[in-house]
Order: sequence, then C-alpha cells, then structure tokens
Amino acid sequence: MTPNDTSGRLDEALERLHTSGPERGRLSNHAPMVVESLAARGQAAAVHRWLDLYRPRLEEFPDPVEPVTDADWRAALGDIRRAADWIAYFTRALAERPWREVLALWWPRLLPGLYGAATHPVIRAGHAVRALEGQESAPRIAELAHALGYWAARHRPVTGVTVLPGAPTAAASLDAVPAVHAESPAYPDRLAVVRALPRWAEDVSDPDTARARLTELVRAATHRYATHGHGEETMLVHAATAPNAVLRALDSLPRALWAPSLHAAWTASAAVTAMYAPDEPVAYEPPARLTAEEVVERALAHGDEHVIKLTDTALDVGDERALAAALRSVELSRPLV
Repeated sequence: MTPNDTSGRLDEALERLHTSGPERGRLSNHAPMVVESLAARGQAAAVHRWLDLYRPRLEEFPDPVEPVTDADWRAALGDIRRAADWIAYFTRALAERPWREVLALWWPRLLPGLYGAATHPVIRAGHAVRALEGQESAPRIAELAHALGYWAARHRPVTGVTVLPGAPTAAASLDAVPAVHAESPAYPDRLAVVRALPRWAEDVSDPDTARARLTELVRAATHRYATHGHGEETMLVHAATAPNAVLRALDSLPRALWAPSLHAAWTASAAVTAMYAPDEPVAYEPPARLTAEEVVERALAHGDEHVIKLTDTALDVGDERALAAALRSVELSRPLV
C-alpha cells in the first residue's frame, strides 16, 4: 500500500491543474500524474514547489466544440479537438453516478484505444484511480473526469499486428520483441510501423492469473529499463508505467475486465519496446545501494516528470533491480531545471 496524502495538498494541486489543458502542443500534461505520485510517496510538501517549476509548460484549457452525448459519443472518440467536450461529458457522468460505475462502463470502451498519446491517458487514469481509492474528494473526482476525457479524445487502437512466437515469461517475451524503425521520430509514426509482436499470456482468462501476469509484466519492464533505457530515456519509461497504470485500476474494476486489461497492457508495453529499443543492452550497476526513500528524494531533486513516475512504479515493484532502474533514469534524463 502507498501512503495516502491527508494534507490537502494533492487536492489543491489538482484544482490548480484543472484550469489547464491535457496537452501542451502535442505533448501530454504530466503534472497531474506527478503530483499524485509525489503525494502517494510521502512528498506532499513538495507538490506545489514542483508544480511551480512545471507551470511554464502548461497551456490553457481548450475551448469546447460540441457536447458529447450518450447517443453520439462514438463519433467523437479519438478526436482531440473534442477534449473539452469529453471532459465535460465525464464531469456530468461522475456527478450522476458513483465513479466506479462510470469507470466500469467506460473502461472496456476505452481499453482498445489506450495506445494514443504515448499511453499517457491511461497512465493519468491509473493515477486518478489510485488517488480516489485513497480518498474520495471533488478534485479527485474531477481528475478522473479529465483523465477519462483525455483518453477518449486521444483514443487510438492498434490493429493489423501479426502475432509472433513468444516466451514463457514477460522478460523473455520483451526480449523477443522485434525493433522497428521509422523515418520520423514522432510517436504516432513509429506506432504505425509496429506490425508484429510476440504473443504473451494471450490464453489467460482467469482474473487472478491476469493480475499475477500483469504484475510480472510491470516488474520485467521496470527491470529492463536499467539495461535498455538508453534506447530512449523518456519513451521507454512507458513500457513500465502504462501496464502499471492498468494494474493500479484492477481493484476498482469488475473482475471480468482484468484479463482483457492484461492483454491490452502487454500490447502497449511490447509496442513501446519495439519502437524505442536500443541496438544492444548495457550492463548497469547503480552508483550506491539506496533505500526507497532515498531514491524518491533523488528523483524529486532531479525533477523530470518521467523520472518521478518511473520511480513511483519502481517502488510498486519494490526490489533492488527496480530501484536501480529508477536511478538509471536519473542518470539518463535531463533535469527539470
């Protein structure tokens, strides 16, 4: 269990952020995910200080276009121009029904499109769910509306992928992912050339087995960052944080959705691995054996949003190799300031 912030600082930070849009240009607004991570890891006192540093990267909330309705929502799915409309739709839905009911209804609708925006929408949703599981409040309900609205607006499925032979473990199957190359470095262009991925856990249908396999995947992807993160220090973080966001949501979802969630999370992790894998791994030993608290302090001092989120996931994994991966991200990434 992660500690729950009772200071009110997370709610204050979320209220500050809900006047901002879900993106800056074509990049995601990472601030809601980071402030939740910091609060969950006992660093609530640093939330506003970090947010002040990140604030220049925020953009105004987008203008609405046309309300999304129960009758026409499919036509608006995947249309980023409708981000404000989608957030308003989920704000209304969450005012009318308990948040777990809304999540259970929309999770299977959104799950096939979790690959949009470099998986940030589902990651934001996972953070929102964890915050609500700790404590229900108006800002946290609003954050779930923003997260689900962003997911709907950036909904992007992956289709036409050939299934290759896999391996018994998540780690070995990630090793078997073939690298892809695109002329453009942009995420959508790279995702478009992912045409074959190895199978892994595709026969799993039991919910408890799905949870165990998803936990295995998060551990394997986190460990892998230590030796492969140099392929792309920012984007390869999502091979671990995307499936971990799905894992965090499981307890708030019907058990019937756990296995489909595993399968979608595997495709996301494998696709990111394919898109940004380095030519060769490197051996990595952390500069020191640090406690979890010390690793969190280093990540906070560094400040980069992906470093903080990977560290948060590494603490969920909880072993020395995961903490080493977090320290590797500190070494590879550019500090916030």
